[in-house]
Amino acid sequence: MDTKALRQKILDLAIHGKLVPQDPNDEPASVLLERIRTEKERLIKEGKIKKGKKSAKTSDKPHYPFELPKGWAITDIGELLINRDGERKPVSSAIRCKQKDKVYDYYGAAGVIDKVDEYLFDERLLLIGEDGANLLSRSKDNAFFADGKYWVNNHTHVLDATDKSILDFVAIVINSMKLDDFITGSAQPKLSQDNLNKIPVMLPPINEQCRILKEVKHWFSLIALIERDKDNLIETIKQAKNKILDLAIHGKLVPQDPNDEPASELLKRINPKAEITCDNPQYGKLPFKIPSNWVWVKLSAIANSNIGLTYRPIDIVSTGVPVYRSNNIKNGRIDTTDLVRVSTKILEKQFLQVGDLLICARNGSRNLVGKNTIIKELKEPTSFGAFMAVCRSTYNQWIRIVLNSEYFDRYLDDSNSTTINQVTQKMLLALLIPLPPLSEQYRIVAKIEELFAQLDKVESSL
Repeated sequence: MDTKALRQKILDLAIHGKLVPQDPNDEPASVLLERIRTEKERLIKEGKIKKGKKSAKTSDKPHYPFELPKGWAITDIGELLINRDGERKPVSSAIRCKQKDKVYDYYGAAGVIDKVDEYLFDERLLLIGEDGANLLSRSKDNAFFADGKYWVNNHTHVLDATDKSILDFVAIVINSMKLDDFITGSAQPKLSQDNLNKIPVMLPPINEQCRILKEVKHWFSLIALIERDKDNLIETIKQAKNKILDLAIHGKLVPQDPNDEPASELLKRINPKAEITCDNPQYGKLPFKIPSNWVWVKLSAIANSNIGLTYRPIDIVSTGVPVYRSNNIKNGRIDTTDLVRVSTKILEKQFLQVGDLLICARNGSRNLVGKNTIIKELKEPTSFGAFMAVCRSTYNQWIRIVLNSEYFDRYLDDSNSTTINQVTQKMLLALLIPLPPLSEQYRIVAKIEELFAQLDKVESSL
């Protein structure tokens, strides 16, 4: 379920007068507007607010090409609200760093960005971002509320009203609409005060506003519940996958078959010189217990590994050898959306082969170290970057199961002696692998593919 689209639909219905029924007994919005005009004129005469500039007409094209609900009135932000931008003050980051008693929220264009030791406002007001990419992307609400004691910088508009209850409906209007027609600048989008004042508002009667707000709150609460349940289910799926992998590497996912050739015999064929690691003082204590027909071996006994290609920015060309990097592994698959091509000398061992296990060996994010995929096809000769590693083995499908398990994550945490998030060649090849009989490997891989497919289907339906 696309909960973002559902929220947008509810807001659209609200500002079109279709979310709740109209009541003929409601006081018309035109009466409300007249009261607002009268009150604003009084406040201007008393010197409590400044007279706003009359907005120039921006376009003959109507912003609301639909029928005005009965009892509603058309106005704009400038006529409806009180702008208090003149009271806001920026505080530089250098000054904020020196402050000691940082207890009050410091608001910027998209919300709280810091704490400061003093406050400008001590009431509930509507804030609307003045600049920044969010004006166009709408990844966050462009209109939001601040309450209590707080400070506002010069990157967000501060709006008040003679009747503060109106602010809640205006927030719905702003958050429901694209502001593109009122924004200037491309590199740095900006919603000036003049353009803010021009934004039209279809204003319902005050009683209908209350009903709309109540209904929006009801629906948004349900959506939030759906999102929490969705997040919980996604986390449950993640935990289920981890449990499946854990059962797999412990030999508990599928039953053992006494007719299977023991892993010790398999190892003799793979590498006659390989030592079977056992639980004794020479090797230390083994990570966990495995079935009797399994063996512990170092990864180096059943696989080879190579690090990737180092290239310079000047080596990057539009037509050249493609180089897979960390960002080319997404959800366990190769994604060529952001593909780098280079023209430089590449060693034979730095070319990928079908069946290779490609591993992110170094990354700024610890969570991304170890992510991997098996190369299933190559349409042209392809290399891999310096922060990547390749594991080359006939048993990569099983090795990948081990690398995707929490056992490998713990191994990385225990093995890294530096602050750099990485898995070195030495660390990778020294990894102790629980090795099942070959037939059991096939059964485990098939079972995991079956179970993961079912879990992925559930997740994709969310």
